[in-house]
Amino acid sequence: MSHKYLAFDIETAKVLPENINDLNSHRPLGITCSAIWCTDENKPEVFYSKTSDGSPAPQMSEQDLTSLIKYLKKKVNSGYTIITHNGLGFDFNILAEESNDFSTCRNLALQHVDMMFHFFCGKGFPISLNAAAEAIDLSKPTDIDGAIAPTLWKEEKYQKVLDYVAQDCRLTLDIAEKSEQKRRISWITQRGKKSYFELPSGWLTVEQASELPLPDTSWMDNPWPRSKFTKWLK
Repeated sequence: MSHKYLAFDIETAKVLPENINDLNSHRPLGITCSAIWCTDENKPEVFYSKTSDGSPAPQMSEQDLTSLIKYLKKKVNSGYTIITHNGLGFDFNILAEESNDFSTCRNLALQHVDMMFHFFCGKGFPISLNAAAEAIDLSKPTDIDGAIAPTLWKEEKYQKVLDYVAQDCRLTLDIAEKSEQKRRISWITQRGKKSYFELPSGWLTVEQASELPLPDTSWMDNPWPRSKFTKWLK
C-alpha cells in the first residue's frame, strides 16, 4: 500500500420527501453522525453530539463538528490520506456549511481522495459505492440507506445508523485498497456487466484528479460538468 487511508462518511439529519431531484434545495441538512475507519485499525470511530442526559442529540453541534474537523486535520498531518466516495460533492460540502469552517474543509477536500470524483473525471459519469462493492463481491445492507437514515435517527434507532455509517467507511476502505492493489477499479454496469477503470498511478487526490483531461462525453445527452462537485470550493 502506498497510502495509509482514513475512510470518512457522514449521515444527514433532515428527513426529506421521497425521490427528490435537487438535494441542495433542501439545505441546510444538518449532520446526525459521522464515522472514520483507518487502514491500520480493526474498528471504526463514530462521532455524534449528546444531549444533557447523555443520549444522542438530533444533530451534531457546530462545536462538535469543529472538533471533528480538527481531528481529521490531525490525522492528515500524521500521515493519513482521507478517502471517500463522493466526499467532495457531499460530505465535505455539507460539513463546511454545518461547521462554518469553509477554509479547513476546502483544504481537506482538495487534499483527499474521492474515489467517485476520480472516476468521474476519467469517465464523465459517476458510479455508486454499491456498484463498486458488488464487483468485488461485497454489498451494502438492503434494509437501510442514506435516504432513510435521518428517519431512523429521529426514531431513536441510533445504533442502526451508526453501524450503517461505519459500514460505508469499511466498504470505502475495502474498495480503495483492492483497487489500488490491482491498479483499477471495477464496477457493475447498469446492464449487469463488470467493467473496469484503470488507475495507472493509483488513486489521485481531488486536486490531482481535477487536472485529468476531460473525457469524451459526446455520447451523453446531458453530461455533468466537474463544477457540479467543485463549485462550492470557490
